[in-house]
Amino acid sequence: MTGSEKCLAKGCPAPGPVPEGTIRVYSMRFCPYAQRARLVLLAKGIKHEVININLKNKPDWFFEKSPFGLVPSLETSNGQVIYESPIVCDYLDEVYPGKKLTPADPFQKAQQKMTLEHFSKVTAVLYKIMGAKKNNEDISGVKEELQEKLLKLDEILAKQHSLFFGGSEVSMVDYMIWPWFERLIMFDAKDCLNKTPLIDKWYQQMLQDPVVKATYIEPDVLLGFFKLYIQGDLEACDYGL
Repeated sequence: MTGSEKCLAKGCPAPGPVPEGTIRVYSMRFCPYAQRARLVLLAKGIKHEVININLKNKPDWFFEKSPFGLVPSLETSNGQVIYESPIVCDYLDEVYPGKKLTPADPFQKAQQKMTLEHFSKVTAVLYKIMGAKKNNEDISGVKEELQEKLLKLDEILAKQHSLFFGGSEVSMVDYMIWPWFERLIMFDAKDCLNKTPLIDKWYQQMLQDPVVKATYIEPDVLLGFFKLYIQGDLEACDYGL
């Protein structure tokens, strides 16, 4: 991996062409959607460079690389652009050789997508918690809602009789879900795992995954970023550098 951790912001020049034999990912260190792509890039051993974008003060040229102004976005050496995290991750798994993270079996693939649909209900509640914290509102009721959604995920693991959401080893669905569990501390929701023993066991196993370790951000750094981010600080994306 090459690139710079410092974010490019409005007024920064666009990076040059993507070198032959590599792929570029536009990212932001603290973004869970961008972490999905970085997890897949590392899991498959894909040669890549990371360009971090200041999402609170985006360069004008970035919209040519990501029409919605979001990360992650990929750029190939022949100028092709791919954006939106599920599409980015599927593209990387399909195009590049090595370990396939998505199952070939159509039913197993459908199972992983259905699990992600269940998980989408979790992310929706987490962002409700973020909004409440930003407004200094009580989050106890929203945390109960989150606990209910996590219990549904715990039931999925119970029915599958597997350690990971994709089976006996880490696969695409686990990497797609992980970034939000890494950030539970930002939402004051880590204690919710106390009532979901199978997810808690999954969480502990994921912490041992070499790819997760490579992208992991320490809780105190996450909290420092989050404090600045909800205050609207334009430099939040570079916290800790």
